[in-house]
Amino acid sequence: MTINHHLDEATLFSYVAGALAQGPALVVASHLTMCDRCRRRCRELEAVGGALLENTALAAVSDSTLASVLDRLDQDVIPEAAARPVSVANGEIPAPLASYVGDSLEDLSWKKLVPGVWVHDLPSQGKGMTRLLRVAPGKAALPHSHRGSELTLLLRGSYSDEVGRFSTGDIADLDDQITHQPLVDSDHDCICLIATEYPLRYTTLFGKITQPLFGF
Repeated sequence: MTINHHLDEATLFSYVAGALAQGPALVVASHLTMCDRCRRRCRELEAVGGALLENTALAAVSDSTLASVLDRLDQDVIPEAAARPVSVANGEIPAPLASYVGDSLEDLSWKKLVPGVWVHDLPSQGKGMTRLLRVAPGKAALPHSHRGSELTLLLRGSYSDEVGRFSTGDIADLDDQITHQPLVDSDHDCICLIATEYPLRYTTLFGKITQPLFGF
């Protein structure tokens, strides 16, 4: 598996600090089981950031605090062997996600939104929404931006958007500055694990009208 899109440093820092809500934390933990690079970076943050985190408000990570941690990371190299081993429930379900969905994505109670698009909501605490999204080949999401953060982990298939091309294991770590329209370009269904902080901000009239029906 070749992973080309990784977690933002600030997201990893918040995860290590325990500052992420349940949904985003699930997405991050799932990605870490699939990505050697992010898993190693997470271990580096854990190794050198503990003392600093004691004096850091969990609600926000300041630029100066993050910069000081990253400066120390450049000086302290953690052996690759210290990274967590990969733990995957089966070929496509990360172990952290398995406790929510079991060992098969096919057996879930998928809810059809429109032809070629299905969703399976996951329970989560705190603000935001966490769900699995399944989209058929050639289908595109409605163009949208975000009112906050959006984490999308590719479990199966691939899509392309204004940011790039995302395939299995890649994670899209987006904020409210990004507007995009993902298009599934794989020859089979694309399944993603998604955590959004707030409802999406659709850029078309159709999207705004249908948003209450879609629920996100």
